Amino acid sequence: MRCFTAEYLEATREGMWEDSREALANLALGSRERVLDVGAGTGELTGVLREETPGTVVALDADSELLGEVHAPRVLGDATRLPFRDSAFDLVVCQALLVNLPEPEHALKEFARVSSDRVAVVEPDNSAVRIDSTVPDEPPLARRARELYLDAVGTDASIGDASNLFERAGLSEVTVRRYDHERAIEPPYSERAVESARRKASGAGLDTDRETILAGETTAEEFDDLRQEWRAMGREVAAQMQDGEYRQREVVPFFVTVGHV
Repeated sequence: MRCFTAEYLEATREGMWEDSREALANLALGSRERVLDVGAGTGELTGVLREETPGTVVALDADSELLGEVHAPRVLGDATRLPFRDSAFDLVVCQALLVNLPEPEHALKEFARVSSDRVAVVEPDNSAVRIDSTVPDEPPLARRARELYLDAVGTDASIGDASNLFERAGLSEVTVRRYDHERAIEPPYSERAVESARRKASGAGLDTDRETILAGETTAEEFDDLRQEWRAMGREVAAQMQDGEYRQREVVPFFVTVGHV
């Protein structure tokens, strides 16, 4: 299973659900008494659930450091071996978890076991991410790097609509809603955006995925060529930032799949 830092989770989920929570409608959050957020990470979705739910929302994650960022109640645990009795919750939910599991159906069956009513997953389709940028080379290079990464990882990082998984796990009355998470970089630039530009220009951002990418069919020479182009693109991003001209928009499609036990 892939591991993430708190900084990564906070950056990629920043602002999610602030524009609309309509895609969460089928979770019936307003009537929930006990909710379990599996793979809660640093608690971005947990916070949303607690705002919308009158009952108790428990955060669970296998990483104690990440879980330390979340207010109680919180439980350290494995998504495929949940430390709860049968039907302990009336809703079990996760966000961007199944895409990182080698056998997501095992987790879904555990979700169904500890839920008395519904199971919901919020999963991205990473193959359909869209990027627009004032630096012309950024979208194609980002797409190329993403494709190399997705080809190399040992999980389905593009699950998106999980209805087939739900049906195989024995869940019924399955519904799917889409939510597009948009992130924009524009003046005045945040400290995080400036640091991201620095990491592009130095190649540090791409280097974090080097081991994973090289585990696929990409050669070291091909990676180094990509890194050289990546750094040149990063220098152009930094130059445009200095002039206040850089703008970027990224759209990540998420699919909210809900099923009944």
